[in-house]
Amino acid sequence: MAKPFVFRLEKVLEYRRQLEDQARMALAEAQARHDAQQKLLAEVEAMLAAHLEKGFGDAATQADIWLWMRYREALERDVAAAIVELDRLASILQNCRQEAVLRSREKKLLEKLKDRQAGKHHVAANLEEQKEFDEMATLRHKPQDR
Repeated sequence: MAKPFVFRLEKVLEYRRQLEDQARMALAEAQARHDAQQKLLAEVEAMLAAHLEKGFGDAATQADIWLWMRYREALERDVAAAIVELDRLASILQNCRQEAVLRSREKKLLEKLKDRQAGKHHVAANLEEQKEFDEMATLRHKPQDR
C-alpha cells in the first residue's frame, strides 16, 4: 500500500491561513469603523441642516443670533472634522483591503502547490500499485503446456 501524501509546507500553509484570517478580521473592523463614521457624519450634517432650517426666529435678540452663529460654526467644524476622519478611515480601509487580497493570494498559491503535489503523488502511487499488480499477474500466470 502506498504511503499517504505529506505536504512539507503544511505549517507554512497554516501560517498563511492565519494571516489571511487576521487580515479579514482587520478588514471587517476597518469597515465597521468606516461605516460608523459615515453614520456620524450623516447625523452631524442632519443636525446642521436642521439648525440652518430653523434659523434664529423673528424675535431673536443679538445674544440669540450670536449663539445661533456660534452653534452653526461649531457644527460646521464638526462636519469638517468628521469628513477628515472619514477620509482617514477610508484610507485605512483601502490598505486593509489590499492586505487581505495579498494574504489571500499567498495562501491560494500554497494551496495550488499542495494540490499539484498531491495530484502527482496520487498518480505516482497509482502507477506503482498498477506495476505491482502487473508483476503479480505475470508471476501467477503459467503458460499452458501443449
